[in-house]
Amino acid sequence: MDVDPITLEVLRNKLDGIANEMQLTLVRSAFSAIVKEGLDASASLFTLRGETLAQALAIPVHLGALTPMVGRLLQDVPLETMGEGDIWILNDTYMGGTHLPDIAIMMPVFAGGRVIAISAAMTHHQDVGGMAPGSTPTNATEIFQEGIRIPLLQFRRGETLNDTLIAMLRRNVRLPDVLMGDINAQVAACTIGARRLSELAGGFGRDELLALFDELLNRSETMTRQALLSLRAGTYRHVDYLDNDGIELDKLVRIEVAVTIESGQMTCDFTGTSPQVRGPFNCMASGPYAAACFALRSVTDPEGHIPNNGGCFRPLAFRLPEGSLVNPREPAPTGCRTSTIKRITTAILGALRQAAPDRVPADSGSEIVIMHFGGQRSDGRRYVTSQLLVAGSGASHHLDGVDVIETDASNCLNVPAEALMLEAPIRVHRVALACDSGGPGTHRGGLGGVFEYELLDGEATVTYRGERHLCEADGVDEGIAGGRATAVIRRMDGREEVIKSKLVSTLRKGDRIVIATAGGGGYGSPLRRDPALLQADLQNGKVSLEAAREFYGYRGNV
Repeated sequence: MDVDPITLEVLRNKLDGIANEMQLTLVRSAFSAIVKEGLDASASLFTLRGETLAQALAIPVHLGALTPMVGRLLQDVPLETMGEGDIWILNDTYMGGTHLPDIAIMMPVFAGGRVIAISAAMTHHQDVGGMAPGSTPTNATEIFQEGIRIPLLQFRRGETLNDTLIAMLRRNVRLPDVLMGDINAQVAACTIGARRLSELAGGFGRDELLALFDELLNRSETMTRQALLSLRAGTYRHVDYLDNDGIELDKLVRIEVAVTIESGQMTCDFTGTSPQVRGPFNCMASGPYAAACFALRSVTDPEGHIPNNGGCFRPLAFRLPEGSLVNPREPAPTGCRTSTIKRITTAILGALRQAAPDRVPADSGSEIVIMHFGGQRSDGRRYVTSQLLVAGSGASHHLDGVDVIETDASNCLNVPAEALMLEAPIRVHRVALACDSGGPGTHRGGLGGVFEYELLDGEATVTYRGERHLCEADGVDEGIAGGRATAVIRRMDGREEVIKSKLVSTLRKGDRIVIATAGGGGYGSPLRRDPALLQADLQNGKVSLEAAREFYGYRGNV
């Protein structure tokens, strides 16, 4: 298309600005701490073909998962039947969703009386019912135990809400006001997106704007394919593991991927991956898609020069064996699929490291520990709240890994101690770095963290979803693997219960849970580490004297 490049660049940035304004509206309007503090929510604009037009700086898992959900809307609802103000809602895993707590709100955007785009927002809701508070029980064996399933339904027609649906939702969750508060925040975000995009259309005209949308996506596709052509062509394999499926706690779950780079195309073949499991770590096709989108963008455009839209993802293709961990059959549970998506991302990046060794670091700890606490205070008030804890990132060929940081396809924050203690009768006793958890290397892996929580009142159900308890993050080029994660419940009576990566249990007043998250892998031989950097690690308590002598050949004192 022959178009003024300045106009196109202004439009690109305007669309990104709209998506980020949607995200800001969503986070600032939400009720739950997991959104207000943890930022577990995302917003995007979509074309009428269901491709991402613009997306907020948010969570890759959500931004990938919204694609099939918007696709379901466009498949089932003809554009000519949509009206201004209409809103649809969806969370059903087997109808385009990802897991039940992730509810999508979708709204058509109009210009000149016709639909030009879809405004969409996804939020991880604090509770959607099911067998455990927080709705991601690690011991679920079918999706019916994970919460209420919402097929594609109309939430609002024009200005008229679906009161029957709202009443049903409220009756099936533990915190109905919080659920509806967060849904209304999503509605506000989508409304802002629709309003801003409609205003933009007024300055261009509908047909011209749609042509410009196509041009933006086409150019991103062309640039991404060119970047893929710069990589070493071939097929590259990588294998990683989940600790278990939450049911068989001593059985590893295999994730294998073969990534083929050829003729500007990237194909991810998951042949060899474990069959679907009994526990809730199965992952729908949107999971590998989101992971591959993240990995593709990381390797082809590390500087962020390519417009970030659905055109970037057109070069992707997949082989997802039916009945496997990445393409399960109904009614397999999927509530804990984030752990699987993060490990899929590690596997894809590990394969791509062979094609672009200077662009992909050593494996990260790549775990996001989810803890849900739910119960009643002694005065009868009910609560459900969550904490999100992360690990160290892998070292690269020129830098140490980063300590306690979110990596890859998820992008959340922890809930601050003050917010957590306001939400529930929990005391935060300790937040610290885990000494020696970063994998030794010329460049050291990032450290994991140590966290300690005590229940102060009554009883609470706790869900603990961890990883890297059994399978550490690998180092690269003689770098050593990062430290493993651990978790233990220390009972008031002195007993200790070791957590094997996954657990749903009961805490009583005075019980504590202590977690150490994993470290990232090291890069290069530890014997080549700069002595000044090692000395700083010793002084800062990141490396112990014993580890310095064992791995780095250190002969001095702290």
